Amino acid sequence: MNDIARNRQELFENGFSVINNIYSTAEVQNILAAIGNADTSKDTFRKTTDLFAIRQFLKEVPSTLDLIFNEKLKTIISEVLGNNFFVVKSIYFDKPETSNWYVSYHQDLIISVDRKMEIDNFVSWTIKQNQFAVQPPTDILENITTIRVHLDDTDEQKGALRVVPKSHVKKIYRPETINWDNETETTCCVKQGGIMLMKPLTLHSSSRTTNHKKRRVIHIELANKELPDGLKWAERIDLM
Repeated sequence: MNDIARNRQELFENGFSVINNIYSTAEVQNILAAIGNADTSKDTFRKTTDLFAIRQFLKEVPSTLDLIFNEKLKTIISEVLGNNFFVVKSIYFDKPETSNWYVSYHQDLIISVDRKMEIDNFVSWTIKQNQFAVQPPTDILENITTIRVHLDDTDEQKGALRVVPKSHVKKIYRPETINWDNETETTCCVKQGGIMLMKPLTLHSSSRTTNHKKRRVIHIELANKELPDGLKWAERIDLM
């Protein structure tokens, strides 16, 4: 079995897979330089002592699009997922050196859409910073794959994601019902320039940073299905 075939098997069986060496040091620095040149005055930019985040990242910093989707990443998307996938959400996260930010176990159940509509099984509507969000049926969530681009080495001391393998096959899995007698926990360490593939229904959490070093990650969600009844993905970007 070649490496990409193994990554595909890991993703669909366990809900996640780590792939290093997607970006060179120079490519990472080019991405960071583009982020550094962005206009941070917009509502989609959020900055606190514990977190700097850019929502709708690829739309707000479009100069990163070709830098992120280099030939290596395009090959992985094509061979692991297929050729019909497009971006449906993108967020940049920067945990500063002094961050004490902790995220408990959860699934990513919310998608970003262009409007609010009455559609069967679309629930928990919210709007934040002029962005509509909703929890869709599980078949839509199952179709999504997340790519986490790591711009720094990320290990246990830097808040690397912890995941529950195979939890994505259990549909909606409430964290308070986790039976740790039956489940295991894996920490996903990723090198700078590497990526993590993950299914949104995989239970995952993030620890506090303890070694006073940055952790910068670009979170991108891909799908290949349109939404029903004329509802549109808010951040759709075609790749191929």
